[in-house]
Amino acid sequence: MSTFKAPKGTYDLIPPDSAKYLAVREAIAAPLRNSGYGYIETPGFESVELFARGVGESTDIVTKEMYAFETKGGDRLALRPEGTASVLRAALEANLHKLGNLPVKLWYSGSYYRYERPQKGRYRHFSQVGAEAIGAEDPALDAELIILADQAYRSLGLREFRILLNSLGDKECRPVYRAALQDFLRGLDLDEETLRRAEINPLRVLDDKRDDVQKQLAGAPLLRDYLCDACKAYHEEVRGLITAAGVSYEDDPKLVRGLDYYTRTTFEFVHDGLGSQSAVGGGGRYDGLSEMIGGPALPSVGWALGVDRTVLALEAEGVSLQLPSATSVFAVPLGEEARRVLFGVVTELRRNGVAADFSYGAKGLKGAMKNANRSGARYTVVAGERDLSEGVVQLKDMESGEQVAVGVNEIVAELESRLS
Repeated sequence: MSTFKAPKGTYDLIPPDSAKYLAVREAIAAPLRNSGYGYIETPGFESVELFARGVGESTDIVTKEMYAFETKGGDRLALRPEGTASVLRAALEANLHKLGNLPVKLWYSGSYYRYERPQKGRYRHFSQVGAEAIGAEDPALDAELIILADQAYRSLGLREFRILLNSLGDKECRPVYRAALQDFLRGLDLDEETLRRAEINPLRVLDDKRDDVQKQLAGAPLLRDYLCDACKAYHEEVRGLITAAGVSYEDDPKLVRGLDYYTRTTFEFVHDGLGSQSAVGGGGRYDGLSEMIGGPALPSVGWALGVDRTVLALEAEGVSLQLPSATSVFAVPLGEEARRVLFGVVTELRRNGVAADFSYGAKGLKGAMKNANRSGARYTVVAGERDLSEGVVQLKDMESGEQVAVGVNEIVAELESRLS
């Protein structure tokens, strides 16, 4: 046994379970690719300052959870704790917003890192698929992203998730609410750190998960009561478009999300079968983030969906994904000549797009057939000296048990016909 183990709070994806994660990523990405979103990939680490400015210096992510380090050259870097700031940074650096086709629509998939207390559904290394629409202020974009996420989850067979929706206002109306909320929070019995957070960004206090804090927040002022007419109209348009698309949602006036950059539309996907870590994804509009990180004004909206938690949600609902078999054909050679012939058959099948595998090593027929069974292959091709002397191989249907002789030169076409 190895003396090394995966770091605390992380996990290894290994077959066959890894196939579920790949299927989830593909299902989330599929509607994005069909809606004009292009793939983007950013480095696994960025400047600490990018996240401090974008995510927010008062957030737990920045103050407690980032894996930050200093390079030999003196640069302060951090493993990325979320995707939006990195994607927007990359889009600005590449001047994608200057190409004349706004919004810039991007999707991504990757690993993210936060130093949190490990528990089921909360890891220090986790996987997300995300989407960002950069450079346009349009309720239809907000609605589009919510609808696409709903479509992705339903394509996987998920049914018991809920969409929570709220508006956080904008730079015109949120300051008024911010002041009212701060006045309310100053009158509560909160610890020193929470009071300090209330002075920096009081909305973050509303996101506090501690029961004793939540009880005191019962009478907190609600942002929806402070929205300006423009934000109200914008939010109503988003709600109307989602409803017209047949997507159900719940208004949640207390939903604030955990990042500082959100404005106006904010939403979360939750699954009640996951216990305390019920959020499987979320996002919203972030009209001021570009300016926060040194770019021009680029109103934008996006989301990130957790692959790990989506898999847990599928398990909670008892949904079994219909995954294609990793191997359709398994070749079992008996003798050196058969090894050469069947290796050529397997190579040709693979070139023609058929998933095929081979019995490697000096195994006897019994051991090789065990491997064929374990592979999950629908068909096994067996050949020995006598078969080859007659110009045939034995084709066995692993479901029915039927076995027939097929000409060596016809076996590839026969398998392709049967598998098509």
